[in-house]
Amino acid sequence: METKAKLLLVGATGLVGRHVLELALADARVASVVAPVRRALPAHPKLSSPQVDFDRLVPEASWWNADAVICTLGTTMKVAGSQAAFRRVDHDYPLAVARLAHAHGTPTYVLNSAVGADAQSRFFYNRVKGELEQALEREGYASLAFVRPGLIGGEREEFRLGERLLVSALAWSGPLLPRRWRLNPAPQIAQALLTAALEPQPGRHVVTADRLV
Repeated sequence: METKAKLLLVGATGLVGRHVLELALADARVASVVAPVRRALPAHPKLSSPQVDFDRLVPEASWWNADAVICTLGTTMKVAGSQAAFRRVDHDYPLAVARLAHAHGTPTYVLNSAVGADAQSRFFYNRVKGELEQALEREGYASLAFVRPGLIGGEREEFRLGERLLVSALAWSGPLLPRRWRLNPAPQIAQALLTAALEPQPGRHVVTADRLV
């Protein structure tokens, strides 16, 4: 009988994370999902959503042991309010989760990163994403996947005027653009993350934006 997977999903209340959660709960290959959150999620027979403070994670929690971690944690400079606060959410939290899950025997980590992730980038956002990827590579995961979307299409809880205008423009002009510049729909990104978690490949792998259209 096929063994079903236990997934640890962090960032389940965000745009991409919500789609990952929906897909995972509907997937027959998934036995259970643990989604540590700051606010409660709707109940589901396959879902456990312990409420946590990401600044004070509990190392002894049994749910750190899973078949795979999917991390969709992230914020914006506007919401974070400072570079230090942005780095805490987009770098420190995902890395802390990775270290605890790996220490408990979890073999696979899948990150929703970003196109342009580069530890040497002169752009702060891209540099933080690249530094996180580098740090994760040092953690020793048997399977490590970076999904790097470009602009993400979907309805966010918070209103972002500039992003919404750009999304509309890309949605209209998408067929005329090279694949790597097109809008990446949130469900497509979520499916790539879930696939990488349920079908882990040894070593480090990158899913580029052109594969997410």
